[in-house]
Amino acid sequence: MHERCSECGHKYELETGFFYGAMYASYAVTVAFSVATFVLTYLIYPASPFWIYIINILTILVVLAPLNFRLGRLVWINLFTGYDSEAIKNHQEKKKS
Repeated sequence: MHERCSECGHKYELETGFFYGAMYASYAVTVAFSVATFVLTYLIYPASPFWIYIINILTILVVLAPLNFRLGRLVWINLFTGYDSEAIKNHQEKKKS
């Protein structure tokens, strides 16, 4: 992962171990994926045995693991940093001087 954003210069890791908390956000995303997969499986195949649900959920979680990793970090960093509409302009001015 890059240390800073190339466009605005934002430092991603605010302190050492900052993204350890992203595991909690990633867990929430995993639960959301699992529930959505369960509901879709139930709606498509309502009379399925339980192992079909387990296989579907595990397959979706493995396939979407990279997305889950990034979403967890994205949610976590957005809890602690705000949007600055002038950041790109300010960063470009700093680079010029």
